[in-house]
Amino acid sequence: MAIWMHRRLSKKYGIQIPRRCKIGYGFYIGHGIGIVINGGTVIGNNVNISQFLTIGSNKGTPAVIGDNVYIGPNVCIVEDVHIGNNATIGAGSVVVKDVPEGATVAGVPAKVISYKEPGRFIKDRYVIGE
Repeated sequence: MAIWMHRRLSKKYGIQIPRRCKIGYGFYIGHGIGIVINGGTVIGNNVNISQFLTIGSNKGTPAVIGDNVYIGPNVCIVEDVHIGNNATIGAGSVVVKDVPEGATVAGVPAKVISYKEPGRFIKDRYVIGE
């Protein structure tokens, strides 16, 4: 029944997150439409994503996303990149290189634009260990 519901809702909302994808606690989808995530992607705790996100891989080595990461709308994360904890990825960015911890990146290709206020857009964080 769960598999059937997963397929039905995936088609209805245009969200493709395979069951084998590893996702931490507090995962939040801001606007649930047009999201495609590769099955081998590892997503940390308290990650917030927005609409029209693509996390892909042609070579079978998708992204590893740290904890407390905000990913804006229309973002494309390509191949084997590591996104550090408390990072922010701006709208419309194409991430092709690793993102350092606490950095805000934006642009095509994404470049570090700031280290101020790391993880500032993460709302309602799930506290682990309490």
